[in-house]
Amino acid sequence: MRKLLNVLYVTSPDAYIGRDGENIVVTVKDNAAFRIPIHNLEGIVTFGYTGASPALMALCAERGVSLSFLTEHGRFLARVTGVVQGNVLLRRQQYRMADDAESTCRLARALVSAKIANARTVLARAVRDHSAGIDIVAIETAERSLTRQILRLDTCLSLDELRGVEGDSARSYFSVFDHLILTQKEQFFFKERTRRPPLDNMNALLSFLYTLLAHDVRGALETVGLDPEVGYLHRDRPGRAGLALDLMEELRAFLADRLALSLVNLRQVSGDTFQHMESGGVYMDDATRKNVIAAWQRRKQEEITHPFLQEKISIGLIPYVQAMLLARYLRGDLEGYPPFFWK
Repeated sequence: MRKLLNVLYVTSPDAYIGRDGENIVVTVKDNAAFRIPIHNLEGIVTFGYTGASPALMALCAERGVSLSFLTEHGRFLARVTGVVQGNVLLRRQQYRMADDAESTCRLARALVSAKIANARTVLARAVRDHSAGIDIVAIETAERSLTRQILRLDTCLSLDELRGVEGDSARSYFSVFDHLILTQKEQFFFKERTRRPPLDNMNALLSFLYTLLAHDVRGALETVGLDPEVGYLHRDRPGRAGLALDLMEELRAFLADRLALSLVNLRQVSGDTFQHMESGGVYMDDATRKNVIAAWQRRKQEEITHPFLQEKISIGLIPYVQAMLLARYLRGDLEGYPPFFWK
């Protein structure tokens, strides 16, 4: 198991990232603002970057530290990585399974089942913890709908059927998501899931957290030697990390949705710090992004008992554990892929 290291998030639009020996140096307006040894990092993510030196890129490639460039609003631009890790036999097996309809459907079914189950747990926790302040009838109705969707999965024999069940479950889950927002209701509300661009504050917060999760999941897959572009539930499309999206599905509710709700309900973010663009899109300001990133990093340091391994691990290691289990399944070491079920 790899040690849980850190991701460096560079949010200043004036920041330039360079190298000084074995150290990463962030310079803002010709002044060194931050310095950290390369061995303390597993990734660097920059938002609205000024640039990065070729020497820094070479150091990251040599040390296996991913370097991702995003716009200030979180849209992915590019990623610099070094030599592909893992062995060719694992990737060849990944590709063979992706070409087999039955194997693809079996794995996709496991991913969707965990996604629905974890969404149901979010609703169940809300009823348990906030029964006096929410519409219990509506939420429990959605819970029962998700339970029915899980049972439907057993009869799904194609990806189209699985995607239909996934879509129905997402509608049930998000139809009551607004009930889970307990404070700041005038500034944070949820009518429907919108993206590219998000059209309200809550969707903007969710989209940003999904971006952070996508970075960690992709890095985890590359760490164990899998190709993040070749997925099962999400089929091949140029420029889309299908397998990373696959693995994200089972983790969204537990890692991103719960954190978004906590940030709003505990008033750790404020609606007046979100920017409403003329195009209709909504984005966070720089200070709020930093606040959300800090909460994300703190969340990753918390510990849980992994449901399959039955070992205590940091939450930030969940993507790596799931990537490792997926690799073991593809190699034939496990009879089935054990998705992450939050209890």
